[in-house]
Amino acid sequence: MSAECSSYLNADKVLVSGFSCPRAGGDARAVFCCGFQDVKYCCDDPHSFFPYEHSYMWWLSVGALVGLSIAAVVLFAFIITVCVLCYLFISTKPRSKLDTGLSLQMAGKTGC
Repeated sequence: MSAECSSYLNADKVLVSGFSCPRAGGDARAVFCCGFQDVKYCCDDPHSFFPYEHSYMWWLSVGALVGLSIAAVVLFAFIITVCVLCYLFISTKPRSKLDTGLSLQMAGKTGC
């Protein structure tokens, strides 16, 4: 089993010619072509292939940061809202109990 890594331009925009895996003098188990569009190498895990440029990973990170920031703002707004509602609930509560008109007496004693 072998794989062909096509030619590519590296980060310095230099053309690197294609090669087959495993490479001569390399690990015999490295039969898959792995890496990025600007860096390719032979590896032994078929799931290591990542067919995007490095900038794709950067945008993934920016997207994750934006999503986390939005989630943090929503959570912060929720906590502030709950605190304000609790404060309003506590501050608008009546200070004294209403008089029901009934007098309470202790059991066992008779009143005159």
